[in-house]
Amino acid sequence: MLAAIILGLYLFQLWKPERQLQLHSAHLIAALEENDRSAILDFLDPSYGDQWGHDRATLVARLQAVLPYAPHLRIEARRIIVRDSAGAGEWSARIRVEADANEVTALIKERINPLEEPFLLQWRRVSWKPWDWKLVRVTNEALQLPTNGF
Repeated sequence: MLAAIILGLYLFQLWKPERQLQLHSAHLIAALEENDRSAILDFLDPSYGDQWGHDRATLVARLQAVLPYAPHLRIEARRIIVRDSAGAGEWSARIRVEADANEVTALIKERINPLEEPFLLQWRRVSWKPWDWKLVRVTNEALQLPTNGF
């Protein structure tokens, strides 16, 4: 009986929306670091769109083109803030990127690391299951990317 109560309390804490948003964001970052295309796809909602004009397919294609040239990628999130609002949630953090040195990673670090503005990940719960969240939008008002390429 005591084990069931402990398990119930653990699951209650684990399945809180704020905790799920933290975990999903951390697992998405890990998938990016590992260049795990299928895991990245699993996180993205079919309606994904961002401020740079990427839809789900475009984002995945661009990540496939860039991530192989970022060996030993490490993404550090700082000053994390999580907000939940009835089936929708936001995770924001300042991001710092490190990777083995080359021309691609130099460009990535040059654009990302100086940003003071946090990245905002907007999540949506897509079913009754407390762990079923998908990423619907990413923004960072300070990050400007060319609309026609990298």
